[in-house]
Amino acid sequence: MWIDLLKQSWSNLSGGIASFIPSLVVAIIIAIVGWIVGAILFRLVSELVKLARVDSALRAAGIEKYVERAGFKLDSGYFLGKLVEWFTIILFLVAALNTLGLTAVTAFLNTIVVGFLPQVIIAVLVVLIAAILAETVQKLVIGTAKAANVSSANFAGKIAKWAIWAFAIIAVLQVLFPSIVQVIVTPVLIAVALAFGLAFGLGGQEAAARYIEKVRGEISGK
Repeated sequence: MWIDLLKQSWSNLSGGIASFIPSLVVAIIIAIVGWIVGAILFRLVSELVKLARVDSALRAAGIEKYVERAGFKLDSGYFLGKLVEWFTIILFLVAALNTLGLTAVTAFLNTIVVGFLPQVIIAVLVVLIAAILAETVQKLVIGTAKAANVSSANFAGKIAKWAIWAFAIIAVLQVLFPSIVQVIVTPVLIAVALAFGLAFGLGGQEAAARYIEKVRGEISGK
């Protein structure tokens, strides 16, 4: 009797191992492929960011000093490349774990990591694009204003630059924390817009009154 039970247990164990080994081999292969693809994408993304000279734009925007204060070196290509690399590795890892039937772990990775990491990558892309666009628009505005003999050309360029950064920050918050934008940022923007509108409206009334008075004086003098 005991011998039969041992034989049955050994048969079940060996059968389980025999059916598990192929799945394990497939999972390992998937994980290795994911690691290789992730490394390739890291190299590709980091080189593309370097070619776009994003770090130069970030330095011009004054971002480098804040990065250094945090104890890091400004290297946006490395940072974005690593995000893409790990996102790729985790995607392949989820597929590998699904092969092994570890549904609880894959559900966690899908919800916490795979669901949020793309948003982080998009936010980083928004910041990098804003850095390039802000510097380009600033130079364009300054050049155009100087060509038109505008005395405050540099100031206009700064306004254009920081306006782009403001919209970029709002876009990043919208991607990462949409509820915060709806509850806090949107009312603040509305209040600021109303304040500026009221200020410029009152100022415009005074300026218009002075101009009308000046015209009346000139007509009366004639």
